[in-house]
Amino acid sequence: MTSRIAAAFARARAEGRVAVFPFITVGYPDFETSIALVRAMVDAGADGIELGIPFSDPLADGTTVQKASYTALQGGTTPAHAIDMVRRLRLAGVEVPLILMGYFNTFLAMGEEAFIPDAARAGADGLIIVDLPPEESDPTLAICREHGVDLIYFVAPTSDDGRIAQVVGRAGGFIYCVGVVGVTGARATLSDELPAFLRRLREKTGVPLVVGFGISKREHIEALAGLADGAIVASALIDMLESSPREERVDRVRDYVEVLTGRAEANA
Repeated sequence: MTSRIAAAFARARAEGRVAVFPFITVGYPDFETSIALVRAMVDAGADGIELGIPFSDPLADGTTVQKASYTALQGGTTPAHAIDMVRRLRLAGVEVPLILMGYFNTFLAMGEEAFIPDAARAGADGLIIVDLPPEESDPTLAICREHGVDLIYFVAPTSDDGRIAQVVGRAGGFIYCVGVVGVTGARATLSDELPAFLRRLREKTGVPLVVGFGISKREHIEALAGLADGAIVASALIDMLESSPREERVDRVRDYVEVLTGRAEANA
């Protein structure tokens, strides 16, 4: 049976485009609004959604995502809320891939043996654990495989061939390609080194490549055509939420994702 993740990339490939995976922090700006935002992004053509589980010390994230995580934690959001969000989205008819992202302490605290099966039963398709290196991931990978969840690994421009080989040998779903050296955050332009980095990866694997960190515009996504299979947009989307009036947040996010996916033109 084809997974939702594989089906999403196959569909985007058949349509000649780069798949778009927006990111939202579970519980930001509050739990119910975060669910409404996901549904709006799916309506706008998102190919999948990355759901960030708020954490107190998100070292890979820049200021924007850190603030969203802090707000969600202050509002009482827990890992159980992330699973509940997935469950509610599936019950509401959302069929795109839903990928949970978090830090390893979060899963250890709840217990991997409990969290991963619960997430799978709720309808989660993938798991990104930012600070779990591949050489220490095999016990987690075994649990994920047992329950049909793809464990998604990072590679960065600084990754050497040995680290890339470790990721390629374990990768499922897609490989998360860090587009910059640094933390998350919207950038004006893509790194000049990114094309060569992606070509080096493509020579080593047929697993879909998805670029994150610094993606904020339709032009960025179009520039990835022929180099990557997907793009993750995070900080720019949360910046928009932060600056929008409460009553306009859902509509503005829907409009923004429609531009990212190519369904609408950007306002001049």
